[in-house]
Amino acid sequence: MPIEPDSRQLEELMAIAGGPDDGPVVMLNLNAYRERAAYEGEPPPGTDADVGGREAYSRYAMVALATLGKLGAKILWHAEAGQTIVGDAGDDYDEVIAVWYPNRAAFLQLATDEEIVPALAHRAAGLERAAIICCESGPEAELTGF
Repeated sequence: MPIEPDSRQLEELMAIAGGPDDGPVVMLNLNAYRERAAYEGEPPPGTDADVGGREAYSRYAMVALATLGKLGAKILWHAEAGQTIVGDAGDDYDEVIAVWYPNRAAFLQLATDEEIVPALAHRAAGLERAAIICCESGPEAELTGF
């Protein structure tokens, strides 16, 4: 199951990032965790690989939180996902996180920041599958309604 954008998705994101139409967005993250972390090859030095997927992901999340602040991004909302009311088994997730970014370029910077690159191994080890949905946003880092 995917946890990273495919080449088409990445090209579409990069075509807008940094351009005149690149404004504030909320990235809605839907995470489904592995029962046990699955590191490819050796885990990062000093890392216990025998952990649950959620714990592996939390190692990534700690670094991501610090990096978000440098990018001017902010977590707006975080919750454990509950029962899927409409959808099928492929729509079951463990966690939902809404992250506000000043623009798509900042979102791309998150994935390439020198401090986060080593932590990406924890993200990959912990996630069974993920979806990130790009949502339009107002200029401020806040949740808004109808």
